[in-house]
Amino acid sequence: MSSRYPRTVPALPDLLPIGQLSSRSGAAPSALRFYEDVGLIASTRSAGNQRRYARATLRRVAFILAARNLGVSLADVRDALATLPVDRTPRAGDWARMSATWRRRLNARIAELERLRDQLTSCIGCGCLSLQRCKLLNANDQIARRGAGPRLLYPAGIPTGE
Repeated sequence: MSSRYPRTVPALPDLLPIGQLSSRSGAAPSALRFYEDVGLIASTRSAGNQRRYARATLRRVAFILAARNLGVSLADVRDALATLPVDRTPRAGDWARMSATWRRRLNARIAELERLRDQLTSCIGCGCLSLQRCKLLNANDQIARRGAGPRLLYPAGIPTGE
């Protein structure tokens, strides 16, 4: 019985050139070079001085891309990746331990986005489009006394992202 698809997928080499890492990860080669420059991933060099990345780098790049998509800073990504072993390929337990530290942060971010969604809906829904004149949420600009920035969204103070 013949099939359109091969029965086995060829194994990746132990070391991937930047083009192969790019095509497999979806990250542009320029992004991979940048991630290496800022210490998120590492490469070795071939005899011809070309970058070669360990196969496990695919997982790191996937993590970086997912974190960036969530708005996580590269400094925070670097800190998280620093908890993974460097002497061996990270295992499922390593990734689970690292990602567990982010659960609280992600839940806080979700709550923040929900507050933003709910407050924008009520503010835009009234039609005044001005918190200085808003009789519903900010009569007589009372919120300005609390300080600058979106004080309704961040009652405890504006996060710095650090």
